[in-house]
Amino acid sequence: MIGLRTSVFKHRHCGKLNFGLRLRFSTKAFRSPLNQGRKIKSGVWVPSIILLGSIAAFLSQNDNIALDSQKKKGVTVEELRAHDASSDQIWVALNGQVYDLTDFLVQHPGGADIIKHYAGCDASLIFNKFHAKDVFSKYLSPENYLGPLIGEMEKAADITEDNDEERLERIENKPPLAAMFNLSDFEYVAKAILPKSAWSYYSGGSDDEVTMRENNNAFLRIFFNPKVLIDTSDIDMSTEMLGTKTDAPFYCSAAAAAKLGHPDGELSIAEGCGSENIIQMISSAASYSFDEISEFAKKGTSQWFQLYVHKDRTLSYEMLEACEKKGIKGIFVTVDTPLFGRREKDLRFKVGQTDDDESDETSGSDDFILSYKDAGLCWDDIDKFKKATNLPIVVKGVQRVEDVLLAIEHKVDGVVLSNHGGRQLDFARAPIEVLADVMPVLREKKLENEIEIYIDGGIRRGSDVIKALCLGAKGVGLGRSFLYANSAYGKRGVVKACELLKDEIARDMKLLGVSKLDELKPELLDLRSLHSRPIYQSMVGSNYEPLYLPKFKNDDD
Repeated sequence: MIGLRTSVFKHRHCGKLNFGLRLRFSTKAFRSPLNQGRKIKSGVWVPSIILLGSIAAFLSQNDNIALDSQKKKGVTVEELRAHDASSDQIWVALNGQVYDLTDFLVQHPGGADIIKHYAGCDASLIFNKFHAKDVFSKYLSPENYLGPLIGEMEKAADITEDNDEERLERIENKPPLAAMFNLSDFEYVAKAILPKSAWSYYSGGSDDEVTMRENNNAFLRIFFNPKVLIDTSDIDMSTEMLGTKTDAPFYCSAAAAAKLGHPDGELSIAEGCGSENIIQMISSAASYSFDEISEFAKKGTSQWFQLYVHKDRTLSYEMLEACEKKGIKGIFVTVDTPLFGRREKDLRFKVGQTDDDESDETSGSDDFILSYKDAGLCWDDIDKFKKATNLPIVVKGVQRVEDVLLAIEHKVDGVVLSNHGGRQLDFARAPIEVLADVMPVLREKKLENEIEIYIDGGIRRGSDVIKALCLGAKGVGLGRSFLYANSAYGKRGVVKACELLKDEIARDMKLLGVSKLDELKPELLDLRSLHSRPIYQSMVGSNYEPLYLPKFKNDDD
């Protein structure tokens, strides 16, 4: 939770910064790509740092575990220092409060070493770089809270600070926002300026990443049949999704750890989406608390909430109640994560931070979610959620026709055809391909008006949005694209991304010969190539040595 796993910790003295560390990264300054000339310390940001605080932010909605600092007598600086890595108990100070993290060591997705490194110290600097200040106090049980820190103590240095001069130079010289002509431009800039840890986490898929690539490639196999001599003087792309009016048929899908790319994280995404009247879906694994992000609902931002169902169903029901109170417009229950896919880009980066021959970095940065998430989630739970709230319930992560029909039987308000951005089961089909199979069946059974169908995964162009709507989708979600735009340019990047998509949709609607979304029909598409999938090179191919042709006598060896 506190930061990046390091390899060997020999000795150090809190306050004096006398660290005897063997690390695989340098420690230099980082300028935030979004802080317009203002220098911010930052560095090698490991995704697990964010996710723990994110889940803590989600669980913090349980008011029953709120801790009363007035009931604890407090801990002196001397007592805190006595509980360092050599002690049987691991104590850490955060923002003037002291916590016992002994039992938490085995749960930390970044490993126990980083917590031990800050044991007996004030870890506020590294903690506050990634988390809302109240995250820890609301996540841990009351017995883990030891009281306020008594006395003055220098804050321990943030050992994740990175000094990548080449990256700093790229940030300083990144293209102006006006040079962004499509969503892929944001991805290009983000790749150049993000710390490797953040890029590995954002961009990675599961296993050979075939599904992740196929999500976008499938759109490239769908072609248009445009109409001509149609009056398209006035284009209207506004729509309603789950009863919420929005300016365009796309939304910002839930994505964890937006703070990895920008210090304002989900807050700048919320503000940017709100200014463009685009719906934001708040992630259960957001790097800001639900309370902080949902405040933008009061400012006019329409928001949905993505729910990871807790093993303790009471917490999930309390979350539904909190969403109602905050003005959230819909609940998206994620159902495709009984466990997380093996995301090797993320894993390789984490292993690269240690010199140990035997590393226990075998779990991904998202794996902490599994410590509270329930793999036993079933349709009966969906029925109970429907009864527990008046908000629309959408099942997110459906990947086959039969499950869409089941969703209709259980009277959910919508489904999202999704494979988690290619981060779960590799070789799962692209959502746009599943959509092409789903809608004819629903029309045949006269069920197309019984449920709203959404898709996410692989959308990069306005033409992709139009293709999905022609097939019958109500709207589409984009996750990574908004992360990249936010990472590179903050709120302004989010606004620009929305504007680019809107412009592309409007232009392509005119060229297609339609002026309203309800005119987008399947007959405007040529699907003959959709199921002709390319052959993807596997990891085996990376190691394959090709056969060679006969050599001439004067050929060099």
